[in-house]
Amino acid sequence: MCFYRGLEHGSRAYAGGMENVGAGEAQVVDHLALAVALLDISADVRRKSHENTGVRPLPNGLLEILRVIESHPGITVAEVANRLGRQFSNVSVQVRELVTGNLVTRTRDAADKRYVTLHPTAESQRIKNLLEAAWAESLAAASSKLLPAEREQIAASLPVLQRLASILDEPA
Repeated sequence: MCFYRGLEHGSRAYAGGMENVGAGEAQVVDHLALAVALLDISADVRRKSHENTGVRPLPNGLLEILRVIESHPGITVAEVANRLGRQFSNVSVQVRELVTGNLVTRTRDAADKRYVTLHPTAESQRIKNLLEAAWAESLAAASSKLLPAEREQIAASLPVLQRLASILDEPA
């Protein structure tokens, strides 16, 4: 169980969907509750889905770097550090660990040998596919315990959550 789960922080608990919001009315988003729920879901899904994959769990920091590289093949270490708001030297050390683990390759630019780009490996893609399928199974099992209307609300919110993730992914 996550540390933050159940803490209200002055916000009201979930009491249903948007059924009382009329057309044209703006629903106030409880960003604190949303952030806590997303972090709790993410942590629980990652923990529960690793159990049957046979994949060595990666620390969050390495997983974040790997996901940036998978989303932006050809990115540089400096660009990864900038996207994640981390120190270049720390990211560089973690990238070396990913390279050693055969999850990332470094490619030197033919024209400028100082310029190195990062690319996910086939093994990285295999693991990504395996984990994403396990994550989906974990969410499917949990959401099967929700009411049909709640599952519909999640389905309806997916495009907006994907857009929000895209906005948050933009460099700082």
